[in-house]
Amino acid sequence: MELTSTRFADFHSASSAVMKFLYDRIGFGLWMVTRTEGEDWIVLLSEDHQYGVERGDVFCWLDSYCSRMVRGLGPRVAPKSAGIPAYAAAPISQEVDIEAYIGVPIVLDDGTLFGTLCAIDPKPQPPQLTEELPLIELLANLLGKILDSELSAHSHSRKAEQAELESMTDQLTGLFNRRGWEKLLLAEEQRCMMLAHPVCVFCIDVDELKQINDTLGHTHGDTCLVHVANVLRDSVRDTDVVARIGGDEFAIMLVDCDTEGAEAIKARVAAELALRSISASVGYSFRRPAMTLDQSMMEADANMYAEKRHRKKCADHRRSKPAITNGSQSGNSENGPTLDSDPT
Repeated sequence: MELTSTRFADFHSASSAVMKFLYDRIGFGLWMVTRTEGEDWIVLLSEDHQYGVERGDVFCWLDSYCSRMVRGLGPRVAPKSAGIPAYAAAPISQEVDIEAYIGVPIVLDDGTLFGTLCAIDPKPQPPQLTEELPLIELLANLLGKILDSELSAHSHSRKAEQAELESMTDQLTGLFNRRGWEKLLLAEEQRCMMLAHPVCVFCIDVDELKQINDTLGHTHGDTCLVHVANVLRDSVRDTDVVARIGGDEFAIMLVDCDTEGAEAIKARVAAELALRSISASVGYSFRRPAMTLDQSMMEADANMYAEKRHRKKCADHRRSKPAITNGSQSGNSENGPTLDSDPT
């Protein structure tokens, strides 16, 4: 196979061509292009002739030879990997028959490690295998350049999709409506299937909106919803998606967000709503390689309702306590509104 005669539509097709080329040239039972994300080592593509590894399989990053290679604990080409202490001690050696290893990092322009181009084989290989390293490193660097261009294109695509769907907005809040949300979720799912990038979805439900409408009027209820929309919009990046997907339900989609970032946004939303004496329940979930964004949305919804039940139970428990009369009036606080306070 000649790479020079091949036209690549994207990172996926370029990676497939590179693995096929290297297999034809060098052999090896398994070639992979992987992504590392937290503790996960995700197989984006595989050229497998020995091990039964498929696209979408997830392994523990710290158990792998590649994690040790990236840290400089072992060579990028090991014709007899069993003789390398760092590789022999890797937990994956206890699960998979590996006698030869090749691995090079795929790095983005900003220096971020994306993943690896790697190969394993159940038989030791001749020492001259190390002479192939410059070629393999060159191909991995080219894949990194293609990937950078594709990630930039994805960013532009997200902006274009949001601009195209501006008509699918909720009249009251100006956020995307359910139809717009579902279209943007589907578009992001298609990108996730290719690159397995982390996406976090939030579900937010305003507490007791019906009671607000019944006791204070729908105008007050609408004002409450507008406040929630403004808080959510101001709490995320311009590239993130915020939608009103039901009467009192909102959703957020965050691309390339980690757990620390998700917790920070959840805390920010809670604090800002509390300042406005608005009570809301919040749940979030990350898309994992074995699930879709729709499934993440259902999990976020379940987490939101779990929080709602917990907070209601805590509120009921506080109300059931006897009043304290030792010189101070029960229920009088100087700490201001909290998320558990009734929206008035």
